[in-house]
Amino acid sequence: GFRYYVVTDCEFNSSKLNDIEYTQSYYYNKLEYVRFSSSVGKYVGYTEVGIKNAEKWNNGQEVISRRAEKERYCFHNVGIFTESALTKS
Repeated sequence: GFRYYVVTDCEFNSSKLNDIEYTQSYYYNKLEYVRFSSSVGKYVGYTEVGIKNAEKWNNGQEVISRRAEKERYCFHNVGIFTESALTKS
């Protein structure tokens, strides 16, 4: 069978918004074919299909909504995780 999946990730070394990187990677059969990274600010394709998707998404609403995810998704959750980790140590 074939497998398609998406991995969303927040990497951080502090709870400051500037120290957080948000990525969303799209995979097909274990091969990453396109990724959004907040440090780049757009989608980047790694395969022929990924390049076509990245071009389409970078010229549409997808990239605008994805740029807001760093603050909406990561900043909120990093704050919760950091607070929880610090109170348990």
